[in-house]
Amino acid sequence: MKSVRINIENELGHQLSARLEMPVSGRPKHYALFAHCFTCSKDLIAVKNITLGLTSHDIAVLRFDFTGLGESEGDFSNTNFSSNIADLICVAKFMEKEFQPPSVMVGHSLGGAAVIKAADQLPSVKAVATIGSPADPEHVTHLLSEKREVIEQKGEARVLIAGRQFTIKKQFIEDLEKNSLEQILNNKDFALLIMHSPQDRVVEVSNAAKLYHAAKHSKSFISLDDADHLLSNKHDSLYAGNMIGAWSSKYLPKVVLPALESDKQTIARTFKDSFITDVKMDNHMLLADEPESMGGEDLGPSPYDLLSASLATCTSMTLQYYAKAKNIPLEEVRVHTQHDKKHADDCQQKDHKNKIDHITRWIELDGNLDEQQRQKLLDIANKCPVHKTLLSDIKINTNLIDDSQD
Repeated sequence: MKSVRINIENELGHQLSARLEMPVSGRPKHYALFAHCFTCSKDLIAVKNITLGLTSHDIAVLRFDFTGLGESEGDFSNTNFSSNIADLICVAKFMEKEFQPPSVMVGHSLGGAAVIKAADQLPSVKAVATIGSPADPEHVTHLLSEKREVIEQKGEARVLIAGRQFTIKKQFIEDLEKNSLEQILNNKDFALLIMHSPQDRVVEVSNAAKLYHAAKHSKSFISLDDADHLLSNKHDSLYAGNMIGAWSSKYLPKVVLPALESDKQTIARTFKDSFITDVKMDNHMLLADEPESMGGEDLGPSPYDLLSASLATCTSMTLQYYAKAKNIPLEEVRVHTQHDKKHADDCQQKDHKNKIDHITRWIELDGNLDEQQRQKLLDIANKCPVHKTLLSDIKINTNLIDDSQD
């Protein structure tokens, strides 16, 4: 998953800190916008894991910090629910200008209420998912506990939330009271997925029922059994991301990326600014890449990994084929290979300045085999087709394909 750091200026001139997470292929089919929970940030572990689940479904995810939180500029005490919605719309417009408009919105806790409100103003959004979200934004005021009266009387107070001190002003509470989700849910034009844990002690699961009953179809509910409010268990957050990705595909336009087509045995395609390579071999697809030490992202086997693997797989298949033909009781074979570049003088060559390719192969044989059978299988390993090809004289003819020609 490729991560790109982005700064986005909101309507008040504050820089909002964001990250765009791309799918492994680097070519997303859709874009999602994520809203974190009240007083949290884009870098919450659960947010990262949910993002990972979405990118596995070829959905790029932009996650950002609301004004005054995380790495974003601004004073949190001057923000409110409405300003969060304004931030979401601002970020969505940025995505439309720089990439493509979000078709998916995901919100955690109060962020779930915010994405419902924002999605109502964003025609591009076709699917909205909420996680542990309140049915009414005002529900969050229960976190203010005994400070509520102080805020009403003095206009503001310092409140301890999730172990941190925040200044909450009266305007924040008044703004929450003015916002309702019921009318939007009754007239929404997007599909809604409500995810909630019955064990959520911060936002009771009854809120999920209220959201569900208020919303017109299409609507769905998934129970996050045993999860806490922050989805602190990695399994829970990864599950949530994967389920959102799978669910949203039903409501998003079908996007078919340019297919790899060739009348030859193999075709490989690499785009600008990346080593990530699509590989098609007859009817089979895989992803290749370079390791991080070579400037890649290590998202797939390297070309030399593939070369080494071809010898290992051919050896393994050849031994099983021979054992079956000769009734040798070979149960399982495991072939390990290692490719290296070694100085020529290490391999008893005269030119010490050059390096030659060196592949070491180790073979494990399982089964009721006697020593003679084991030695015979070792001899056969050296006769596998790829082994012979690698030791033969190989000629490579290279030609350009001119797309301008018919």
